[in-house]
Amino acid sequence: MKRFERLERIRRMDPEQDASEIYRLSSAYEFPWDYTRALELSLYRTYAVPAIGRLLAETAELTDRTQRRYDDTALLLDTVVEHGFDSDEGRTAIRRINQMHRSYDISNDEMRYVLCTFVVVPKRWIDAYGWRRLSRHETVASAVYYRTLGRHMGIKDIPATYEEFEACLDAYEESHFAWDPEARRVSDATLDLMASWYPRPLTPLLRLSTLSLLDASLLKAFRYEPPSAATRALVRRAVRARGRLVRLMPPRRAPHFARQNWEIKSYPDGYRVADLGTRPVPGVKGCPVRRAGMSPASLVE
Repeated sequence: MKRFERLERIRRMDPEQDASEIYRLSSAYEFPWDYTRALELSLYRTYAVPAIGRLLAETAELTDRTQRRYDDTALLLDTVVEHGFDSDEGRTAIRRINQMHRSYDISNDEMRYVLCTFVVVPKRWIDAYGWRRLSRHETVASAVYYRTLGRHMGIKDIPATYEEFEACLDAYEESHFAWDPEARRVSDATLDLMASWYPRPLTPLLRLSTLSLLDASLLKAFRYEPPSAATRALVRRAVRARGRLVRLMPPRRAPHFARQNWEIKSYPDGYRVADLGTRPVPGVKGCPVRRAGMSPASLVE
C-alpha cells in the first residue's frame, strides 16, 4: 500500500453517506495517535468553562478517579467508532453515555459545546501536527459523524457543517472561558494523570511540554504561568517533527483503537461496555450534584 492510497480511497467515498467509515479510516488508520491526543485536548478544554469544570470537580470523578474516568470516556466513545451506531456494542456505549449524562444537570448548550470540541479540536491539531492535513472529505465526514452522535444523545440545535461547529465553539469559548478554582483542580488532576504515565523524574518536563501546547485562552482561564516563547516553539516543533517522521513511514495496515492504547490501564483483564462509566448515587433521584437556582422538579430524569 502506498502512503496516500487510503486517502485516495476516502476521496472516492461519499462524506455524507459514508461518514462513519471515513471517520473510522481517518481516526484508526491515518491518525490514531493524533486523534488520541486531540480528543484528550478536546475534553480538557471543556474544564475551562466554569459550569462544566465545577460539575466535574463536585462529582470527584476526574479528581479522585482520574485514570478510570479517562479510560471509560475513551473506551465508550471509541466503541461507537469501532463498531458503528447500529451495532449492539455501539448502542450499548451510547446508552451508557446517555445514562451518565442524565444523572447530572447539564444544559443543552454545554452538551453542544462539548460535541463541537470533538469536531474542531482534532482538525486543528492534525492540520498543525499531523503527517498531513485533514482532507475536505474527512472534515465533512467528522462533522456528519458527530452530528449523528449528537442526535443519539438528544442534543438539540446541532451545527450542520464543520464551519458551523467551529463558529459555535469559538463563540462559546469567548463568552464562557473563565477562572474557577474547582475547574483548576480538575485541570491539575488531568495533568498529573498524563505525567503519571511516564517515569516520575520526567514530570516537570512533561507538564511544561503540555502547557506549551495549550493556547493563551486556556492558560489564562486556568491561571497557569505561560511557558516562554522559546519553550513553546521548541515543543511545537518537536510535535510537528513527529508528524513529518510518520509521513515517511509505511501506512498502517491494521486499525488502532482506544482499547489498544497503552494509557488505558483500568482493565488489565478486559471489560464489558455495559459496565463502563459512572452510576447514579444510590438513593438519590435525579441529579446528585445540584446547582444553585435549580428546582427539585428539574432534577428528575
